[in-house]
Amino acid sequence: MSRWVIDSSMALAWALPDERSPSADGFWNHVGSESQLWVPSLWWCEIANALVVVCRRGRLDNESSQEILSLLGRLPVTTASPPVGDEARRLHALAVKHGLSAYDAAYLDLARNLFVDVATLDQGLATAARNEGLSVWDG
Repeated sequence: MSRWVIDSSMALAWALPDERSPSADGFWNHVGSESQLWVPSLWWCEIANALVVVCRRGRLDNESSQEILSLLGRLPVTTASPPVGDEARRLHALAVKHGLSAYDAAYLDLARNLFVDVATLDQGLATAARNEGLSVWDG
C-alpha cells in the first residue's frame, strides 16, 4: 500500500483544466483505492482559497468551482488535526530551516511524522522533503 501526503498543488493541477500537469496526472493514475492519502487540515482552506481566486480572475465559474470542491471532497484523504503548541514551534523551525512558508512546512511535518512520501508540484517543498530523507513523487 502506498502512503502519501499530498499538497494542494497536486490536487489543483489534477482538478483545474488550465493547470493540468503530466506529473499530477501520473500521480492520480498511480494511486489506487488501497493508497492512503493524508493532508493537513489547512489543505481544505488552501483548496477553497485557490478556487475563490480562480473564480475572481474569471478562469472558472462558481458552478464549476463547486463541482471541483465536491469532487475533491470525495477523494479518500485523511485530514490530520491542526497543529497546536509545540507542533507550531516545529512548523516554524522547519519553515526557517528549509526556507518554506509555515503552510508548506505543515505538509513536510505531517509526512515526517507519518513516515510517508510527499506528492507535490512545489519544488521548494519537494527539495525540503528530500533533504529530510523523504521520497517525493517525481512522475
